[in-house]
Amino acid sequence: MIHHTMIVAFDSPIPAGELDQYLKEFEELVTGSGLVEAFAARHHIRVPGDDHAPVAVASAILQLQVADLDALNATFTMPGALDLIERWRARHPYKAIWANHEPLA
Repeated sequence: MIHHTMIVAFDSPIPAGELDQYLKEFEELVTGSGLVEAFAARHHIRVPGDDHAPVAVASAILQLQVADLDALNATFTMPGALDLIERWRARHPYKAIWANHEPLA
């Protein structure tokens, strides 16, 4: 089992309802692909220390659970992924970083 943990940082704050919509669309895409065994996402919890973040402040964190490396590699080319990314970045520019890892606990 492999976890793909993504941190999404919108360039400017977006309304909570729009962030929820982004997360919902992302979840529908990945869970409908047949590649992802589990999905979870949450809003970032803002704290005063975020004002001093050295790179970016997260908007949300998303985690996909996949069976193996082949499934993980396939998620990067799943139909509809590029469209979702481009559509949301056109409305609200954002960056994402991720880590691929075994379960933490």
